[in-house]
Amino acid sequence: MQIDLSGKVALITGAARSQGRSHAVTLARAGADIIAVDINDSVEGVRYPAATPADLAETGRQVMEAGRRVVTRQVDVRDRAALRDAVDEGVAELGGLDVVVANAGILNEIAPSWQLGVDQWQTMLDVNLTGVWHTTSVAVPHLVDRGGGGSVILISSTAGLRGIPNVAHYNAAKHGVVGLARTLANELALHRIRVNTIHPTNVRTIMIDNDVTPAVYRPDLQSPTFDDAQEVLTKINMWDVPWIESVDVSNAVLFLASEMARYITGIALPVDLGMSQKYSGA
Repeated sequence: MQIDLSGKVALITGAARSQGRSHAVTLARAGADIIAVDINDSVEGVRYPAATPADLAETGRQVMEAGRRVVTRQVDVRDRAALRDAVDEGVAELGGLDVVVANAGILNEIAPSWQLGVDQWQTMLDVNLTGVWHTTSVAVPHLVDRGGGGSVILISSTAGLRGIPNVAHYNAAKHGVVGLARTLANELALHRIRVNTIHPTNVRTIMIDNDVTPAVYRPDLQSPTFDDAQEVLTKINMWDVPWIESVDVSNAVLFLASEMARYITGIALPVDLGMSQKYSGA
């Protein structure tokens, strides 16, 4: 059964590249118009390259290539007022809002929890948790005004289901996203607005495929590449596969955005090669 989102408008944060672009283009190909926002700038403490205005423009081009309308805005999800303005402008231009995909997120320092700096901790929570709340807080009134229900999809992580070592701040933020989603699902049930989280395992994006992160997985090598980390990443998952692609997460987004998931709300959906349930005992 082909999913048809014709007449729908979807907001995607962190839309300039990687998962965000994939979500935007996937929903556009199903018929949705897109509001695409991204910071397009570096975030303090993040050592991999930042998205650029050209990246966001490319997302917009691909959405239009799919035959859909798009509004792009450069905005930091930590800035609630600017985010509200961007969403309001997009809704005014495209005529409403039906789907929200809170995808924007970062990964900064990787270290035992007691070695994390206060700024590293706070920046992580500001982007990966508070930024998600900002997104929902400015978008939900438009969903309610639209009437007829809607879908809010918060991109968490397997780190939102397990306590992964050396990323306590990331774990805390991603677990917090689950609590936010479950609360929203209850608050918005009266309006038939569904709220769910998605929990990917390793996704091959710039967040982990860069010049810095591979050394975390392969400290035994000098200047390891992401491919050098493949064996370690494979062991994380239940299946003999090291990572998934952005489109694998986008397919779950598409399902949850559609009428095929019309009675699904308040769930945490792993797209994780079995990672969250893998038995690691003797």
